[in-house]
Amino acid sequence: MPSILVIYNPIAGRGRVKKHWPEVQQGLIDAGIEFDVTATSAPLEAVTLAEKAATKYSTVIAVGGDGTVHEVVNGLLRASREGETITLGVVPLGNGDDFAKMIPPQTTIGGKVFDWQVAIEKITEGQTKLFDVGRMSGNQLPSKQDNKPQYFMNGMDIGFGAQAALNFTKVPSFLTGIAAYLAAILKTLIDYRIPNVSIQIDDQKAFEQSTTMTAITNGRCFGSGFWVCPEAQVDDGLLDMMVTQSVGRLKILRLIPKIMKGTHVNEPILQNYRARRVVIKSQQFLVVEADGEIPYPQTRYLEVQILDKKLRVIV
Repeated sequence: MPSILVIYNPIAGRGRVKKHWPEVQQGLIDAGIEFDVTATSAPLEAVTLAEKAATKYSTVIAVGGDGTVHEVVNGLLRASREGETITLGVVPLGNGDDFAKMIPPQTTIGGKVFDWQVAIEKITEGQTKLFDVGRMSGNQLPSKQDNKPQYFMNGMDIGFGAQAALNFTKVPSFLTGIAAYLAAILKTLIDYRIPNVSIQIDDQKAFEQSTTMTAITNGRCFGSGFWVCPEAQVDDGLLDMMVTQSVGRLKILRLIPKIMKGTHVNEPILQNYRARRVVIKSQQFLVVEADGEIPYPQTRYLEVQILDKKLRVIV
């Protein structure tokens, strides 16, 4: 029996996986990699597949975008009960592939993530590294998600970015990559409402904040080309956090190009923190985005913490 399970999402990347899967499959075979394979057919299915795979395989390869990787990571962390996971490999074929940007050699701002051929080379070489993982727990209205903790490998946010992620699901399918994310941002600018929240960082006293966007990251990049926390490291045992003050549409538009270049960190309208644990409370319902997914469509409480070096990744 092969020790590797490949999980691929045919609809990831707005059809890129479906288009390139035959090439990827043949590439794996030509590289002499023995594997079993399964395709997802429904949202969250990769969570269950990865959780079950951890009892039979030593490695799971996720073929798709950040959403596919996000689901696989959640399955692996559930299987390991937040201990060290079995090995994760990534063949990036999504819209943003932000997690793949964190795999050495790390993608520089404006650079392109490695392609599927390079991913197969990495899988063949088999070098691994332990990454940190973010853990979230909160309260919510009934949704498709269960009430178990949710995990993210790249980052999460509330506010403008989360609403844009929700609007991204409504963007026409002919738009892909950064163009699709910019379309979602423009839609969000029309009807976005700024929440007021309470934020507690580690054991410090909580503070009140009206925030256009609050992002908590393990990685550096969101939404294909937004370098929200450009100095974040995936194995430093810390969450990087950006809290933006309440700002209007014009300031948001002015800030977006800087975030795309990673030159925003000294802007006076935002604060940067590092922490191991963050608690966010709100009287209003908040949308929570993580790795491009919406694990909490409506919540008033969220606790986020770092799990040190729990995710073993092929690098």
